[in-house]
Amino acid sequence: MKIRTRLNPSKPCFSFEFFPPKTPEGEKQLWETLEDLRSLEPGFVSVTYGAGGSTRDRTIELVSHIKERTGIEAMAHLTCVGHTKEEIAEVLGRLAKARIENVLALRGDPPKGQTSFQRTEGGFGYAGELVEFTQAQNLGFCIGAAAYPEGHVETASREADLQHLKAKVDAGCDFLITQLFFDNAFYFDFVERARRAGINVPIVPGIMPITNFEQITRFVRLCGTTVPMRLQLELEKVKDDPTAVMQLGVAHATVQCLELLQRGVPGIHFYTLNRSPASRMIVTALRARTP
Repeated sequence: MKIRTRLNPSKPCFSFEFFPPKTPEGEKQLWETLEDLRSLEPGFVSVTYGAGGSTRDRTIELVSHIKERTGIEAMAHLTCVGHTKEEIAEVLGRLAKARIENVLALRGDPPKGQTSFQRTEGGFGYAGELVEFTQAQNLGFCIGAAAYPEGHVETASREADLQHLKAKVDAGCDFLITQLFFDNAFYFDFVERARRAGINVPIVPGIMPITNFEQITRFVRLCGTTVPMRLQLELEKVKDDPTAVMQLGVAHATVQCLELLQRGVPGIHFYTLNRSPASRMIVTALRARTP
């Protein structure tokens, strides 16, 4: 089923992001997480794509197996990094053959060891080009793309970033999933600016529950995301207590999600890092507090 049909403010869905595990232990953890979250009846799950396409085969394999084994709709991430147009066409063909209906088209981050994105000869330099190319294959994909409420770290300004986003949508993007954020004001302001710019596709907020102090510090630095001062101070107080950090992170994300749902978001996408406890606690609390 195409994801765009599941994004409805009157019945918002919850979705979860995973990455291809690198070890047998990691794979076991992933399937345990999927099984644990299955009872929450997610609208869909997504599987990331390693830098330079390093997990290409594992991503295709995982989305296929998830859909077959669990019945959950699965979306494959696809990036421009390290691929020619011909290679991307081959990947899209394999996904279509596996009956995957949804892809998330991304420019992608530079491979390890590179400080900036480099367009592959014969490939693409922007997600908008990848969206347009995917549409042109006429394989019937529902195409998602990324959005950045606080602006992409490489963009000169938020307005310039918004124009890049408009180009992706005009190229045929069906919905957007945002980068993680911890202050809902950024999301609401972003949606308002996007609508004024003529971007009318569903914009799904991306939420990452804080479960590890050092880990979230790295993510914030890489993504350019703002942590509200009050939350930062509270985290500093409990940073050496993993249980307290997780409790604080779950509480903050739950409050975020309640407000987002009350103000009519079409869904909420959770960045799980292949673990289920935090996301499960949040979704359970949300369903207990909302009709």
